[in-house]
Order: sequence, then structure tokens, then C-alpha cells
Amino acid sequence: MDCVGLVAWAWEVAAPTGYALRASPHERIARELARLGFVRGEGPGATLLAAPGPGQLHLGISTGDGIIHADASLRRVVERAAPLPWPIVAAWIRED
Repeated sequence: MDCVGLVAWAWEVAAPTGYALRASPHERIARELARLGFVRGEGPGATLLAAPGPGQLHLGISTGDGIIHADASLRRVVERAAPLPWPIVAAWIRED
């Protein structure tokens, strides 16, 4: 499971296909989340967009004290406590 699959699973929505988070524009991710009923907002349960490196994006879910994310190097979903090693560039909550 990658980071997109994790967020899709957590929110019970269909995961998009044909995507790439490397060099993917932030606006494309924002549009897709808006289409699924997400609005900008922060707090526990928020979907976070991080920038772990130049031209690289990563999604996770805020716990309030860290992030739940799909860790590629560990090949599993993990919780990482704050402070996070990458900047958070945007956060969304679900309008339900």
C-alpha cells in the first residue's frame, strides 16, 4: 500500500490510477481531494501533504501528534511522531 492507497482506504474512496507523486503538481492533488469532499483544514484526522524532497510529495494522516503514512523504506504503514522530518505543505479535512 502506498500513501495514496492509505488515504483512499482510510476515507473509503476509490484510489486514483495513473498518478505519480514525483513532480506531480500540488494543485492536481488539491483538485482531486476537493472532488472527494475535502476542504483545507488541520487537526487529527486531516490528510497531510508533505514534501520529503525536491519534486517529491507524500500523503499521510495526522494523528495530532504525528502522522500515519506508508513508509516506502520499511514497506509498511507506520505512525511517525512529531517533529516530522519533512515540511507539511497543505492539510485537508473531509466535509461530512
